[in-house]
Amino acid sequence: MAVLHPHARASGVDYLGVFLAAAVSWAALPGPGEAALIAASISAAHGHLDLASVLAVAWAGATTGGSVGWILGVKGGRGLLTAAGPLRGLRLALIARGDRFYERYGPIAVLFTPSWSAGIHDMRWSRFLPANAVAGLAWALGFGLGAYFVGPSITDIAADAGLAGGLLVGVLFLLALILVVRRRHRISP
Repeated sequence: MAVLHPHARASGVDYLGVFLAAAVSWAALPGPGEAALIAASISAAHGHLDLASVLAVAWAGATTGGSVGWILGVKGGRGLLTAAGPLRGLRLALIARGDRFYERYGPIAVLFTPSWSAGIHDMRWSRFLPANAVAGLAWALGFGLGAYFVGPSITDIAADAGLAGGLLVGVLFLLALILVVRRRHRISP
């Protein structure tokens, strides 16, 4: 992506990291995608990365990871949940309820649930893939643009608060130490 945008001072590794983190987040492990996208978007706000490229690779990673998560749900999730074991009756009832929910609200549910859940509930690929692409785009734009516009001011506040916060913590620690010493001095005979 850096080749497409020579003004951005970044290597392709930055964009690859955003792609991989988004893919992992959307496949099964929540968390790293949001952190990587927020960090990359703040970096774009400072001119180190290209925002359009960050959003594009985040969307591509989310869409790819969502598809992988859906496949995991289709291939293994349902079998795992319907296997014999404790609370099997409850699990089967919950799966039946989820199946009805996804049949009725599938595309909207993809916006708010993990992609493997759509796979577990046998959401058809023809309904899942477009909904997954829209959900990934909404996620990339929401977190990416939010961090791009709000992030730099937050990092500036954090930097300013860093010194003041450090001094405040130091003063509070010193006061706590003084109180503990005085209390011990009063207690001892």
